[in-house]
Amino acid sequence: MTLRRVNVVILVLLAVAFLIIVQRNLLSLSDFLRKENSDLRPETVRKGEEIPVLITAAEDRLGAVVAAMNSVYQNSKANVAFTIVTLNDTVDHLKVWLSKTKLNNINYKIVIFEPELLNGKVSKDPQTFEAVKPLTFARFYLPVYIPEAEKAIYLDDDVIVQGDIQELYETSLKPGHAAAFSDDCDSASAKGIVRGAGNQNNYIGFLDFKKEAIKKLGMRANTCSFNPGVIIANLTEWRNQNITRQLEHWMQLNTQHELYSKTLAESITTPPLLIVFYKRHSAIDPMWHIRHLGTTGAGNRYSPQFVKAAKLLHWNGHYKPWGRTSSFSDVWDKWFVPDPTGKFHPVRRHTGDK
Repeated sequence: MTLRRVNVVILVLLAVAFLIIVQRNLLSLSDFLRKENSDLRPETVRKGEEIPVLITAAEDRLGAVVAAMNSVYQNSKANVAFTIVTLNDTVDHLKVWLSKTKLNNINYKIVIFEPELLNGKVSKDPQTFEAVKPLTFARFYLPVYIPEAEKAIYLDDDVIVQGDIQELYETSLKPGHAAAFSDDCDSASAKGIVRGAGNQNNYIGFLDFKKEAIKKLGMRANTCSFNPGVIIANLTEWRNQNITRQLEHWMQLNTQHELYSKTLAESITTPPLLIVFYKRHSAIDPMWHIRHLGTTGAGNRYSPQFVKAAKLLHWNGHYKPWGRTSSFSDVWDKWFVPDPTGKFHPVRRHTGDK
């Protein structure tokens, strides 16, 4: 009897142990499946005022767009609504990238830029025309692409947002101002002035003050310029003042009279904006637009501590963070989401990436 009881007890203990092991394995499996599916799981809908953000998506820079959008989304709980302006041949690739990765929860719409909009507004000179990137002019048409909004943010694709976009959106614009920009003479970016290509921190670096059309405006040549890579726009004022038509006017006039500076090193979208918004724009907090990370010597210009504290980083210049020679590419890498189609790869030193 005693031996039989012992055997029964042992069998019961073994059964209990078996059940415990099975339960633990099931829990582990459940955790694993939950983790595997976390990127594709429906997310709680974000509430609050919608924050419209416009960004452009060129096929050869889709990795930049994805990283920028991811940084905005992950660093804010705000109800961000992206408007992505692109060309027809990029739509399918972009949709796959956004739907097959953790970005599938992002609120976005895709609109097509019609290059015909630029007919008669950019030079037909073959040398100049090669430099024209149609999507860079999308910012001129903000109210067209976001017709329902009263306020919006425009971002270049070569930025990373480290702060809460809600804070940038709440930037106060002065009465009558249709936009806010970062002045190139602000304290945080004064160290980042581009050298060797004219005075790129003031108006004379962008406009030819010998031309009669520019003289008539009465602008001071040494006025501090601004960078249009980040724009907070009051779209109501933009519409009321017909800003888009004003910008198109100066684009057309330039094709006839070559009003832009010959030393111009920046995008040809900047000069019309400088004219239209001369002394009629508000300022963005300097830490919300730290620039020139894509220019020579950026690694020495800013300390790692300063870059970490910045709310928004902008790799304007020739050296992009998805390229081989950029400064602070490790910061950009944190927000990059690999291309599920395998077409886009950041170029890195000492790696097999292509």
